[in-house]
Amino acid sequence: MENYIEQNGITYELRGEQYYPLLELPEQKEVGKYGRFHLEYLKAHRTGYHTTLLMEGTLNQRLCEIDLEAKTMVEIIIKRLAADRGIDENMKARDMLRWVAEMNNIKASAEEIVLREVVYV
Repeated sequence: MENYIEQNGITYELRGEQYYPLLELPEQKEVGKYGRFHLEYLKAHRTGYHTTLLMEGTLNQRLCEIDLEAKTMVEIIIKRLAADRGIDENMKARDMLRWVAEMNNIKASAEEIVLREVVYV
């Protein structure tokens, strides 16, 4: 009896009296903050789509794409809002506390926009 057989593109290994498939998961990337938020959204509100991505093996890839898109969008929005409000290095040198408060406000606004338009869709 053979120790390995291949059928339909899957290799099977003989263990005892049964053949077991030798399956490997694709390499998984680290999912960031926005990807995890999107995962929770999918689990809670789009279970069919979540199951489909999971069964196709593309869930991790989709979460990484969402995370990258969201991070990029947050950076762009922060730069635009800071420029529109006149927040720059001069303000940082003159009034550090005000600069920090303004930047925190801008970051919160940018994240709220991104969560609404990218993550929770």
